[in-house]
Amino acid sequence: MAAAIDLRSDTVTKPTPEMRAAMFAAEVGDDVYGEDPSINSLEEHVADALGTDAAIFVPSGTMANQIAVRLHCRPGDELLSDATSHVYLWEGGAPAALSGVTTRLIDGKFGVLTVRDLEGKLHAPDDIHSPNSRLVCLENTHNRGGGRVYPVETVREVSAWARRHGLAMHLDGARLWNAVVASGVPAREWCGHFDTVSVCFSKGLGAPVGSALAGPRELIHRARRVRKLYGGAMRQAGFLAAACRYALDHHVERLAEDHANAKLLAAAVADTPGLTLAPPQVETNLVWFEVAPEIGTARQVAGRLREHGVLVAALGETVVRACTHLDVSRADCERAAEVIRRHAAAG
Repeated sequence: MAAAIDLRSDTVTKPTPEMRAAMFAAEVGDDVYGEDPSINSLEEHVADALGTDAAIFVPSGTMANQIAVRLHCRPGDELLSDATSHVYLWEGGAPAALSGVTTRLIDGKFGVLTVRDLEGKLHAPDDIHSPNSRLVCLENTHNRGGGRVYPVETVREVSAWARRHGLAMHLDGARLWNAVVASGVPAREWCGHFDTVSVCFSKGLGAPVGSALAGPRELIHRARRVRKLYGGAMRQAGFLAAACRYALDHHVERLAEDHANAKLLAAAVADTPGLTLAPPQVETNLVWFEVAPEIGTARQVAGRLREHGVLVAALGETVVRACTHLDVSRADCERAAEVIRRHAAAG
């Protein structure tokens, strides 16, 4: 029996043999003392790639984002984000639990906020009854928005608006590499509009563990204390850094293959009665679609696909996500597309 085609997430990848070799050969030291050369090299490389002063390696994207919230806000402050942002939906209520920060949710269009969406949403600075608005968080690409790439002009306008109102800007760039490849806009251009940026190595790039937070040197120096506070200070983590560096050197440009494969899956979804792409255009490696009641629930559709060797994620009663990545080939996606056409709607 053929192995299942796992489209649940781009986090399910395994290190390639070449990545494992790089990990095995990594030179390591104690990173808490700042003595791990592989960690130091990765942090310098990431900062250079993003056009920032410095970067810090952390175990997860959630930790990177929450360190940023802690750096920019004080207890009782408020951050503004799209209502479907990862920072709000999928980080366990961390802004409130870890930093005492509330989240002002704003409805964007498939995750994208414009200045028009943000205007009128700030509290008066001298209003003692309301939280202080401190931070705007954007996400690029936007997961729940269907992997949509934030228009760079929109980012530029939102950043200018935030500066006028004295707000900081943080980018959840877990899939920033996908945005770079899909748009042709360099990472430095995106990042130049933010105070801090998080990036992930364990999604589309295929590393087993790891993210980074980048920004001004003084903020990243403070981030090291917060990382320690959150339990993220590691010792001989250079083995992980070597995997992340290998991913950056070898797995970024190939993201275009994932994007092409996702469009192949999207075409199959569009061809299947009872399934509706949401959003209707697939730009990167995420395919989100809604299930009509007449063919069942999202869980039932996912179960039918699983019976035929295709794994997807059922998220709620009516929503399904398929995600292409390093460990699914063109042939795998062609097979998955055929399974979707034949079996997704079959009762």
